[in-house]
Amino acid sequence: MLCTVRRLTFGLALWLALTPLATATAKSFEDSMVERTRPCTACHGDQGRAGPDGYYPRLAGKPAGYLYNQLKNFAEGRRHYGLMTRLVDPLSDAYLRDMAEHFASLKLPYPAPAPSPSRTAPALLARGQQLALRGEATRQVPACTACHGERLTGLQPHVPGLLGLPLDYLSAQLGAWQTHQRQAQAPDCMALVVERMDSSDLIAVATWLSTQALPTDSTAAAAPTPRRSAATLPRCGSAPELQGAP
Repeated sequence: MLCTVRRLTFGLALWLALTPLATATAKSFEDSMVERTRPCTACHGDQGRAGPDGYYPRLAGKPAGYLYNQLKNFAEGRRHYGLMTRLVDPLSDAYLRDMAEHFASLKLPYPAPAPSPSRTAPALLARGQQLALRGEATRQVPACTACHGERLTGLQPHVPGLLGLPLDYLSAQLGAWQTHQRQAQAPDCMALVVERMDSSDLIAVATWLSTQALPTDSTAAAAPTPRRSAATLPRCGSAPELQGAP
């Protein structure tokens, strides 16, 4: 009996000690998108600046339509990463869009690109530059600039920029498209482009992109108004402004 009373007394004392702390914590919580996206920034860095390991990409400033599409791709099985799937699975489409618009609104400076390793062959960088800026007509490979903008900083509202991303992330994502581990809404134009390239070309373009400094204006450009030729640029399901002529 005495032991029971002591346990009850200790429990009451502990509850009384913790109650003010819990109340203060509840009152200090700010119900804002900054607080709601803490699970995102835990991996993607403060304010979505990018994770420190070279794998979790930058979210800040990316076009809202692109970010929303990627969240939907994880939710609907077109992209495969268990942690992301579990994170977005219980969230509504409206909430996913709010998250995307929050990160898209953050205009933060990019860090300087990592220097190219000294062992990187100049021929590899030259090949990557050719593919990124001019493509290869003989294999119907469009330049990266055809979809991602002349400055490679993306196009509003659905196409991401390619600069400011680490080599590990770029290589992993191109490889995921090559092995069909990453997909987009049909028609999946990135899958079509990657099918026309071999692994050495994917390494070359990822290496060149990862070493390029961003322009002074790193924001995504406005969507192009001219209709592009379907013969040179495939239709893109998640980027409708890039659809070729029917």
